[in-house]
Order: sequence, then C-alpha cells, then structure tokens
Amino acid sequence: MCGITGFWQSSGEEQALLCARVTRMADCIAHRGPDDSGVWVDAAAGLALGFRRLAILDLTPTGHQPMLSADGRCAIIFNGEIYNERELRAEAEARGVRFRGRSDTEVIVENAARGGAEKIIPQLWGMFALAIWDREKRELTLARDRLGKKPLYYAQFGGTFLFGSELKALRQHPDFKAEINRAALVLYLRHGYVPAPLSIYSGVYKLPAGHLLTVRADHSYHTRPYWDAAQVIEKSANNRLQLDDAGAIEQLDSLLRDSVARRMVADVPLGAFLSGGIDSSTVVALMQAQSNRPVKSFSIGFHIPSYNEATFAKQVALHLGTDHTELYVTAEEAQAVIPRLPDLYDEPFSDSSQIPTFLISQLARKHVTVALSGDGGDELFAGYNRYNLAMDVWNRMRFIPSALRRLAGRGIRYLNPEQWNAIYHRMEWIIPSKLRMNLAGEKIFKFANFADITDPELLYLNLISIWKTEDAKNLVCDASEKFREPFKFPRGLLGFLEQMMFLDLVTYLPDDILAKVDRASMGVSLEVRAPFLDHRVVEWVWRLPNRFKQRDGQSKWLLRQVLSKYVPTELSERPKMGFGVPIDVWLRGPLKDWAENLLSEEKLRDAGLFRPEPIRKVWASHLKGNTNEQYKLWAILMFQAWNERWMKAEKIVR
Repeated sequence: MCGITGFWQSSGEEQALLCARVTRMADCIAHRGPDDSGVWVDAAAGLALGFRRLAILDLTPTGHQPMLSADGRCAIIFNGEIYNERELRAEAEARGVRFRGRSDTEVIVENAARGGAEKIIPQLWGMFALAIWDREKRELTLARDRLGKKPLYYAQFGGTFLFGSELKALRQHPDFKAEINRAALVLYLRHGYVPAPLSIYSGVYKLPAGHLLTVRADHSYHTRPYWDAAQVIEKSANNRLQLDDAGAIEQLDSLLRDSVARRMVADVPLGAFLSGGIDSSTVVALMQAQSNRPVKSFSIGFHIPSYNEATFAKQVALHLGTDHTELYVTAEEAQAVIPRLPDLYDEPFSDSSQIPTFLISQLARKHVTVALSGDGGDELFAGYNRYNLAMDVWNRMRFIPSALRRLAGRGIRYLNPEQWNAIYHRMEWIIPSKLRMNLAGEKIFKFANFADITDPELLYLNLISIWKTEDAKNLVCDASEKFREPFKFPRGLLGFLEQMMFLDLVTYLPDDILAKVDRASMGVSLEVRAPFLDHRVVEWVWRLPNRFKQRDGQSKWLLRQVLSKYVPTELSERPKMGFGVPIDVWLRGPLKDWAENLLSEEKLRDAGLFRPEPIRKVWASHLKGNTNEQYKLWAILMFQAWNERWMKAEKIVR
C-alpha cells in the first residue's frame, strides 16, 4: 500500500524544478509509504509522478516505483494490491512477456504498454488507485477500484492537472487554490462526510469508485465507469440464484475462503482486526482455517461496558486459537487522538468511530504490516439495525393519511424537545416500565421530521442524516442550491430493504467506512484488506433472494450459517454494537472546554461560513442533557478543527 501523486502542466519547466515540486507533494504523504520513495518526470511534456512505498510484495528494488515498462512506453504509480496477479502474469507470459520482478505493479504496466491502460484496468481484481502515463499517446489515465477502497483526488487549475491519494499532496503545488465549496459543506453537515465526486474544495474532486479518468494532450479530461454498481446490481438482481439453504451456505463459504486466501498473500507480517462480531469473526475463522500457524488478531477494549467488544473478541480468539492481542484504552488515551484527526482526515469527516479505528490500526501496526477486516459485511448482508427501524417506521406511517401526518407534525413542532421531555416525565408513571425510553422528547420530536415524507427513500435519507438538508442550508452562509441528483435505483431490487442496501453500497461504504479505515490505517502505515468487498462476492451476494439476508427477524442469516461451521453460535450471537466512543458524555465533561472554544460565537463567525445562533442553541441543549446532540455537534467540531488546521492560517475562504 502506498501514496501516489503527480501533475501535468502545460507550461514548460526545467526537470529539476519538476522533480523538486513533485517530491514535496509525495513527501507530505510519507505516512502512506515509509519504506521507499521515487519520482519520475517527462520534462518535455511537463508531467511529473511521485510515489511513497509501503512494501508488501516483492520487497526487492524490482518493486520500486515509479516504474517504467520494459519498452519505456508507459510509466506507472500504483497504490494497492491486485489479487489475480498470478493469473494475469501467467497470461502475459504465455504471450511472450518476460518479467523482471514479482510485483503486481509490473504486471499492470507491461499489460498497459502492450494493450493500453483501458484494457487492463477492468481485468484487475483488488483495491487500487493508479496513474499510467502513455508516452506514445501522450495520455494520462487515472483509475480507482470498483468499490472505492483506495482514494484518489484530482483537480485542474488553469493549465495544471493535479492528482493524489490525499488532498494534502495537491495542496503542495503552487497552482492549487484552497476555496471552500459551500454546497459540499452543506452535504458534509448532512452526511458527516463529503460525498463523491465532490471534495471540500471548489474545483477539486474525488474520482468515483469503479471509474477511469483520461487526460489528453490538450489537457481536456473525461471520466467514465468501467464497473458501474447500478448496472452490475441490476444484472444480478434480474438473475436471482435458485439455491436451497445448503447450496447457498456451501457457495458462500467457498467464495469467501478464496477471497480471504488471496488477501493472505504478503511478504510481510499479516493479521486481522477482530471485534467478536459476525463479520470480523468470519474473516478470522476463514484465515485460521487456511493457515498453518496461529493468525495474529487484534482488538481494542474500553472500560465502559456498553462500548466494550473486547471480551467477545477474546472468546472467539480462544476458540479459533489465534495469537490474540488486545489493548484496553482509557478515555484519556482515546481523547488524545482527537488533535490528530484534522491531519489524518485532511477533509472534514465526523464519523466518531474514526477514533477507535485509528487506535486498533496503531495497535496492529506494532506487530504486522497488513491486516484483514470485516468491512462490507453489513452492506452486503443487511446487517445495520437502521434497516429494520426504517422499514418499521415506513410500514407504520404509510397507512396514516398524509394530511393527518402533516397535522400531527405541525402540532409536535409547537413545542421543542425539552418541553416534550418534561411532559413525558410528568406522565411517565402511567407508562409500563418496559415501554419507557430515554430522551423521549427528542424521539417524539423526530416524528415531526418524518411527517411530510411520502417516499421510503426520502425517509431513509432523513433517518441517516445528521443535520437535515434545510437545517444544514440554514447553518451555512450563502449556501449553494446545487445538491446531488436523486438516485436512480437499479431495476429488479426487492423492495425497500434492497434500496437502502444499494444506497449504502454506493455512498456510505466508500465515502464513510472505507475512507475512515484508509486514513486511520495509512496514518500508521498499515495496509487493510477487506475480503467481503471482492467484487465477485459482491456480485454473487446481490443475486441472492432476501431470505438469505434476513430471516425470522435475524440479519445476516446466510453469513451466520457460514460462521457457525467454525465458531459455536453462542460465541457470536449477541446484540450488534457500534464501534464507537461516548462522545456525548465527553462533550459534557473532559471535552467541554475544547468544544466551547471551537463553538464560540467568535470562532463560528470567524471564517464567515456558519450562522452561530442555531449551533449555539444545539450546544446549550446538549450541555443541559435535554437532548443528545453528539452527532450534530461532532460534525461542526470536526469541521472547525479541520478549518483551523488547513484554512485559517491562509485565510482563503470565499
């Protein structure tokens, strides 16, 4: 795993200057590749490539990048791993290609030199972001893997085209312009991340998952998919598998065993994250079943029982016989990560599980260079609790006439959550104990947000939003009206459940989950591989009828059956826990002063981006304990911390 960056500029520069400039760009992402570095320039074209290497396969100099094809036609920088490298190598050798080393990078560049970048990229299985320069065609090709496991940003400022694994690399180029995209800021407040293809900066974009980008000699460029999730899922959904339970279990077990085995190939120490949940336990079980030595597994524990999964992980590790390492983290140690977040996530990002994700990556890196994870299991096998919640809410709401719902919503809005909470507590004595709930006023008030919704998709988007769209627009001064186009669902989806799963697969998974893991792990030079996100597994799972994903009120039904072949059911059957930290409590306690500083009216007005009044109101309500506003506040705080780190000193905000 590595870091890549580069630029192509129309104005001529001396080779030494091009080398110095791209070296600065690469060096600022040295954490992605501490083992080696390299630059290569085509001075006549004005093109420069920079690279930082985390050596995983072929640790010899033959794996050095940037790498030229044997004939000198193509140059490549490549971040990632290709899991069908052996098959591609054998096919190329049968055509007469002779390789100098064992790296997957060489397999890609030699194929590109003979058949073109656009031909070889769709044949790659794996996780990757890459750039290939074709000297003969004077054409630059960028590409990103199908599910978006590896990041790639790009921008064009005047006659300069920039790209890189992280935004901080692009910022090193003198032509970069750091201007906040206010539409992206509004979307960030809604989602907790900036959704692709936008970035937080105007004119800077994420290359979407499964896409190619080609830049031509006149510096025009265009993007296009080589693997379109909607088309692939539509094809799968309209070609459902006809399997009995035993056949489905056998096929999934076989697919996952192969996916895991391919991701266990490395010339460096390898291990796995283990939470004790269904997803990570399945990955570790399949690793151990195919290993002749104990697999190294890692878990993070907290001293707060409701946030602690380490005890479950330890039980699974003992049963499987892994070489298990666990670390119990204090609140102080977790909070110490917070000042590092703006550098790790050089774009605003507010999924608070970024903290334990960094901590477990840091722990694993002390022992291994590669770790496998269970990412993708929830999206593929309907594992999120919110799926059932959304379907339950919709099934209850849709039978209530819309006029009556709107009337009820307006009635609820006459009082605020604190007032509803007070009413609830006065009446609590008549409510059966098993039906009582915490923060009742907040939950009652949420109904008002659903009152006008007439579409299940809008209900789901509303349910998972941090700040609702109108609220977010009202927070941001001069907010743009340009927002994401409505989703076009693949034909053949089986109802509301698969609509939600599709939305998460193409948005939440690449832009939140995978971005979180990439930045946290690469921040400590650790490569993380996700067997569930092998595209063959994804395509096969989408062919399954829903009864294999949810059955008798149980999520991940088929995955649980596979796991039960390796781990007793009593060790894996437990309520789902989020991988989180008690941000709500910390904001009222040890983080209060830090938060108050960033949420002060002066700080909120300083950048000219936010209207302070509604934010201050939410902050006051949270401090009183009337409502739990941790997600809304964390989104603002993470932006404010990012803004202080990356923007405030330059004062470049329109």
